[in-house]
Amino acid sequence: MKYFFCIILSLLSVSLSAQKLIDFSLKTDKDYLDVPVSFPLQNIGYNVDSLYLELYEITNTGEKFVASQLEAEHTARLWFILEGFTPKNSTRKFVIKKSNGTPSTKTDNSLRLKRSDGNLTLYSNENPVLSYRFRTMYPPAGVNPLFKRSGFIHPVWSPQGEVLSRVQPPDHYHHYGIWSPWTLTHIGDRKVDFWNLAEGEGTVRFAGFLSEISGDVFSGFKALQQHLDFGGKGPDQIAINEVLDVRVWNNNRGVWIIDYTTSLNTPLENGILLDAYRYGGGIGFRATEKWTKDNCTVLTSEGKTRVDADGSNARWCIVEGESEAQKGRSGILFLSHPSNRAYPEPMRVWPLDGNGGRGDMFFEFTPIRHKSWKLEKESNYALKYRMIVFDGKIDPKMAEMYWNSFSGSPKIEIESTKK
Repeated sequence: MKYFFCIILSLLSVSLSAQKLIDFSLKTDKDYLDVPVSFPLQNIGYNVDSLYLELYEITNTGEKFVASQLEAEHTARLWFILEGFTPKNSTRKFVIKKSNGTPSTKTDNSLRLKRSDGNLTLYSNENPVLSYRFRTMYPPAGVNPLFKRSGFIHPVWSPQGEVLSRVQPPDHYHHYGIWSPWTLTHIGDRKVDFWNLAEGEGTVRFAGFLSEISGDVFSGFKALQQHLDFGGKGPDQIAINEVLDVRVWNNNRGVWIIDYTTSLNTPLENGILLDAYRYGGGIGFRATEKWTKDNCTVLTSEGKTRVDADGSNARWCIVEGESEAQKGRSGILFLSHPSNRAYPEPMRVWPLDGNGGRGDMFFEFTPIRHKSWKLEKESNYALKYRMIVFDGKIDPKMAEMYWNSFSGSPKIEIESTKK
């Protein structure tokens, strides 16, 4: 009898450790590729101490564990990656369960963060993805110290370890890997340049980390960056508070999926005008010194190349070049979100004869290229970008699927909930 009750208790324990909360399905209206999906949890009784949420995909052969990660902000969400290619007009089914114990399964791929020597570096397994520089970087000895800067991304590595970004090149000491200062701005009648640091009118500095997070699905950070105005009366003033949100998504395709979201707010009583100009804001990229007109290419969603991409608008842009990676090429697919200002977004692309005829590579999504933008006090503004960092090649069809996966998400339909 004792043995019988032990069996009953054991079965009861297993049942309680994985109790179903909700069934739902994802229905697609486009072709998707490795799309991050978030399931809202506000109507689910999940928020109990010592409970873990587990996600499973319901397949023809049974339930398959799917790595998931809880994000509890304004609206709690469960994030996961809809892995692989999901064609248009298809349906995939899932179930969320709660467990009283530790998660029953873990992902094979580990995301983590590490601070060292003024950098916060994000890793996938033991491979570095990118570093965010939070400590001030000074220019080389003998160079104007106004070129010092913090709050930028460098290096960005390809999955096979190729460094794709560049900082403080001698031709442009104010270029800092991946960064997004504003160039021609006006505070009242006074011009302020936060880009060309040697002008001495302004700069951007790291002011502190707001959060750091690591998990099975994504790893990243939020940092406060301040656009400082040097030219006003009295002490330097903050012209723009910027929250930079960087997130690296877990996937098994051998690429890095990196989200770069910048949120802007000005404390200035009369706001600040971001003048129309060919440089400024968005997301800028100074590429490795290895890339020149002879070994680097550009292709946009509208079919433009380095010959004619500058000043045009696009949803996405592939920037790639020769590398030491196994396949001999590496690059970044830049994606602009439909919610961004001036979408599809204008670009600055150095032409083939740019930078003294050498043809070095500079790319930027520039939302103020053709039209000025006024930031008003007590208003928030956001720009969203995604980077697909790869070795080898990405063709237009794959680029379009990645853009689909950034610009939208499959429709969630709830099928049943626990009563």
